[in-house]
Amino acid sequence: MSTAHAGRQFGDGPLSRFASRVYTLLVVEVLLLVATLPGLLPLLLLGRDPSNLPLVALLLLPVGPAVCAALYALRHQRPDLTDLRPAALFWRGYRINVGGALRIWAPTLLWLTVLALNLAYSGAVGLGRWWVVPLVLIAVGVTLCAANALVITSLFEFRTRDVLRLAVHFLVRTPGVTVGNALLLAAAAGVTAVFSEAVLALLASVVVLAVLRVGDPMIHLIRKEFTA
Repeated sequence: MSTAHAGRQFGDGPLSRFASRVYTLLVVEVLLLVATLPGLLPLLLLGRDPSNLPLVALLLLPVGPAVCAALYALRHQRPDLTDLRPAALFWRGYRINVGGALRIWAPTLLWLTVLALNLAYSGAVGLGRWWVVPLVLIAVGVTLCAANALVITSLFEFRTRDVLRLAVHFLVRTPGVTVGNALLLAAAAGVTAVFSEAVLALLASVVVLAVLRVGDPMIHLIRKEFTA
């Protein structure tokens, strides 16, 4: 048996694929932490006071490009131990997607900050209690739309306005994706509430992989219908 053939067999086996996935997730996790470290460290020191919400949004700004880079790396990594390069894919994804990611992520953070401040200071701004439900629903909708948009901008080359149109379109067209992302959002909120932001950060690569897997039907339809 030739060396090349043996290498292909080794790289294509189920155990090898599992090992390559674990290795890729670990590398992407470390790179996610490195890319978001300037915001994460101060964020962990902040108190959970509503007055800190604008600063929280500012500190979370690096998260968008980092998530896009992770989505790109996990999508394009081959499950072959003989061809592992998650770090190179991550930084390539970061470089080509940083602009598009910020054009989506910055307005998302702005919207969520405004909504959160209105919820936190509803009495001071004269909002009745019945406003809580619609404001929360709007915040969830904005977050789910942003999740779709980050996946799309990470994997396809569309103008930002077209990315946003597709993100909203697929909220309705692929309800399984929307429900799946909503469950992931609830799980992330639960982890943060019960433990801390640090625990969620340590699970970031797994969460990104879950978003990618949940978004597969949307990715397939976009590739089929909106790309050559």
